[in-house]
Amino acid sequence: MLNIKTLEFFRELRENNHKAWFDVNRHRYEEVKKDYHRLIEEILLKMQQFDKSLSHLQVKDCTFRINRDIRFSKNKTPYKTHLSIIMSPYGKRMEYAAYYVHLDEQAGSFAGGGIYMPGSEALKKIRAEISGFYEDLEDILNSKDFAETFQGLDSEGNVVLTRPPKGYDAQHPAIDLLKYKSFTATKPLDNKLLTDPKGVEVVTEILKKIKPLNDFINRGLTV
Repeated sequence: MLNIKTLEFFRELRENNHKAWFDVNRHRYEEVKKDYHRLIEEILLKMQQFDKSLSHLQVKDCTFRINRDIRFSKNKTPYKTHLSIIMSPYGKRMEYAAYYVHLDEQAGSFAGGGIYMPGSEALKKIRAEISGFYEDLEDILNSKDFAETFQGLDSEGNVVLTRPPKGYDAQHPAIDLLKYKSFTATKPLDNKLLTDPKGVEVVTEILKKIKPLNDFINRGLTV
C-alpha cells in the first residue's frame, strides 16, 4: 500500500517536527507526496467503479495538506504525522458524509466514513431525517455487511448526549440515535497493512460497507 520510505519519513518527522528539519528533508517529502497520491489514485479508481457519484473526483479532491492549522491549538508542531484520504461527491466540504481513510503507524489507522461533529444546522437536518425515517437507519446499522465490519456508530469522545436533544421526546423510538452529535463508523487497520499490497483491497472493501450510512446522511442534508 505505502512505500516503507514513507513510513520512515513520518517516524523521523515525529522526532523532528519543526521547519528546519522539514526544509532539509523537503526532497524526501516530495517522494512521500507522490506515494500518497499514488495510493489515493488506486483507492479512488476502485471506489469510482463502485460508487458512480465519485466519478468526477480527481486525486487533488481527496488530499489533505501536511501543514497543521495551529492557530487555535495548544500543540504548535507545524506538520501532521499521518496521512488522510477523503472521498465525497461534495469534495472536501466537511458538512457532508464522506468516505475516510486515516493512516498513522503510531496512533493507529482506520477506514470508514460518515460525518464527524456536523454544525448545528446540518445536525438539525440529520436528526430530522432520523426522526422521520429511523427504521431506514436501523436497517443500515443492523445489516449483515455493516454489523460485521463496524461496531455500530462510533461513540467515544463525547459524541453522544446524555439527555434528549432539544425538541425531541425522551420516548421517541429512535431517541438513542437522536442523541448522537456525530455519525461515523470506523474499522481499525493493522499496521501490517500499511505496506501490504493487499491493503488497498482491504481498505476498499471497508469503505464499500459505509456507503448506505453516507447515503442516508446526505439524503437528509440535501432535501
